[in-house]
Amino acid sequence: MVESKHFGMSRRALLGAFAATAISAAPTFSKAAGFLRGAGDIRRLRMYSGRTGEHLDMIYWIDGEYIQDALEEINYFMRDVRANKATRMDTRTLDIIAAVHNLLDVNEPYLLLSGYRTPQTNAMLRRRSRRVAKNSLHVKGQANDVRLATRSVNQIARAAISCRAGGVGRYSRSNFVHMDCGQVRTWGA
Repeated sequence: MVESKHFGMSRRALLGAFAATAISAAPTFSKAAGFLRGAGDIRRLRMYSGRTGEHLDMIYWIDGEYIQDALEEINYFMRDVRANKATRMDTRTLDIIAAVHNLLDVNEPYLLLSGYRTPQTNAMLRRRSRRVAKNSLHVKGQANDVRLATRSVNQIARAAISCRAGGVGRYSRSNFVHMDCGQVRTWGA
């Protein structure tokens, strides 16, 4: 759940109770190979944002169905915090990062460094770094930059690559992995 005042308590309490019940019955597929087999019958995202202090622990998919209220909370959590604007995140990207999390067999949440970016934020970041793409998939809500304290950039990237589902960028010096739902490709060291 996103810890913010953006959403009503009644829905939050209902989703929290549902998540607690569903997780106790959830199968784990931590050693599965291939795209999304690690996601299981229940797809869940666990993240926190160092910029906002918000935490997210959200089941967003159960037995073939996306949960719209959960997706709305995820969209808000992954907003461009510089502009305080959200977009609809591409569910393919959510599925990839959920599968990678399960393949890595960890309980700790991802640290979200960047989710959605407005064109203005992306342009500002491009002026600061040549490593920011002009046509970044972050602007389309199709990319995330994340890290885990207990896994290396290479471990996270190898798990993402095994999904064969999008772009995977290694940023070892900055200690994060970029994952997107664009063309299958890899870069970085």
